[in-house]
Amino acid sequence: MLQSLFRPRRSKAAASRLYAAVVAQARTPCFYAELGAPDTIEGRFELYTLHVILLLHRLRGQGAEAAEAAQALFDTFISALDNALRETGVGDLSVPRRMRRLGEAFYGRAKAFESALAGDGGDLEALIGRTVYAGEGGEGHAVVLAAYVRRCAEALAAQPLATILGGEIPWPRPTP
Repeated sequence: MLQSLFRPRRSKAAASRLYAAVVAQARTPCFYAELGAPDTIEGRFELYTLHVILLLHRLRGQGAEAAEAAQALFDTFISALDNALRETGVGDLSVPRRMRRLGEAFYGRAKAFESALAGDGGDLEALIGRTVYAGEGGEGHAVVLAAYVRRCAEALAAQPLATILGGEIPWPRPTP
């Protein structure tokens, strides 16, 4: 009985695999070198957030195991943000305020991406232009990145849930 208390939950293991897949994809050099995403802390935050939102979008409404994995993925993402802030030298007293702002940014983006993915698509390009490219040009790149996001959503929807929970994510190549 004690062993079951100390054994990691399946959702935590799934979240670790999912977050590793997000990190690997968000670090793909093509986003920065060819698609013009800013290779800054903010630019990386936007790409990490985008990929986490895509996975959460796929896991929504897929049952208890998917809901647990989604929550654990979100928790892992937030923990990684907290760690990154501390590693960049943000003081202990400033971390909670910064985390609150990042959390608000995440929830705002999640809601906006959900709406854009469900809509006709025109909003997605504008949303990516405002977030990933921070409104600084990048209109042509925003169109390409929006097409990539749609391909991701389609690929994730077509993938069996068990495969996704196993950490095998069918990210398409982000090509210009």
